[in-house]
Amino acid sequence: MPGFPLPPHPIPACVVLLAIITASTDIVSRRIPNPIIAAGLVAALLVQGWLHGPLSGSAIWLTGALTGFAVLLPFYLLRGMAAGDVKLLMMIGAWLGAWPTVQIALATFVIGGVWSLALTVHRRRTGQLLGNLLYMVAGGARRGSNAAADQPAPFASVGSLPYGVAIAAGTLGVLFANLT
Repeated sequence: MPGFPLPPHPIPACVVLLAIITASTDIVSRRIPNPIIAAGLVAALLVQGWLHGPLSGSAIWLTGALTGFAVLLPFYLLRGMAAGDVKLLMMIGAWLGAWPTVQIALATFVIGGVWSLALTVHRRRTGQLLGNLLYMVAGGARRGSNAAADQPAPFASVGSLPYGVAIAAGTLGVLFANLT
């Protein structure tokens, strides 16, 4: 997968700082606060406009934010992810643009998937995970019926992760991989 040139300063430094802050709050409180997301989105719009001009900067900001939102929204709708995680990738996308956001999402899926599987195996809940996945897939196929959508999952959760950490790790990994 071809890389991308790092965006001009101060974007990489701001993204690294925001990724570390949001991962830290997600670890401590299991939440990604909306004020951090809102401040990051506003700052990204201002910086993009300053660096690329109002129209180009707004276009980069919007396409990146929409990409981050669209990539994680299905997982939120399937109850596999929290809204803060979706908003976090949306904010990172606003800073970096669409293509880097896709790369970050792919890296995040690998990191989050490996971490989730390791945790599930460690907790000895692999069978429970498979049952939950089958329910999610079957439930997603039956979304047309209100009865299926309103019923709770027949299986208990195998646990949750502070997925903001996986998003931050994917972000840092992709940024550092594109330094050259």
